[in-house]
Amino acid sequence: MYKTKIDLSEKTRRNVVSILNERLAEAIDLQSQAKQAHWNVKGPNFIALHELFDKISDLCLEQIDEIAERITALGGAAEGTVAVAAKRSRLKNYPLSITAGKDHLHYLSTQVAAFGKSVRAAIDETARLGDADTADLFTGISRDLDKHLWFLEAHLQDKA
Repeated sequence: MYKTKIDLSEKTRRNVVSILNERLAEAIDLQSQAKQAHWNVKGPNFIALHELFDKISDLCLEQIDEIAERITALGGAAEGTVAVAAKRSRLKNYPLSITAGKDHLHYLSTQVAAFGKSVRAAIDETARLGDADTADLFTGISRDLDKHLWFLEAHLQDKA
């Protein structure tokens, strides 16, 4: 840990950095999965889904940066390589063979929901550790994930 004048104990910062690095791995994984869907979607709603998946990828990139910058602000090292993300992420592997829009919607919505669940747990964990700022960061991420999960699920909720 690097020295900082942030008034959280080193133990608290170390614990929070660990949580942040876990979520960083999942955010990197989710971003690459959204891009996989973006590149490979086929079907009648191609352009709408292609653009939606790209927006989710962009959102994840923003979240990755916010998480990594919070890690370094707390005196930690952001561990954001693809190899580390692949090792740490708890998200399921994205099937490379799917192309149908509905299949991507089902799979990506499941992944966004899973990441959202772990982010909500991180809100509680970091609040319990006394880091309201990191809890607030995760709250914003959670809110954005829920919004984009709604966008994905709306495509699956038609009566047709």
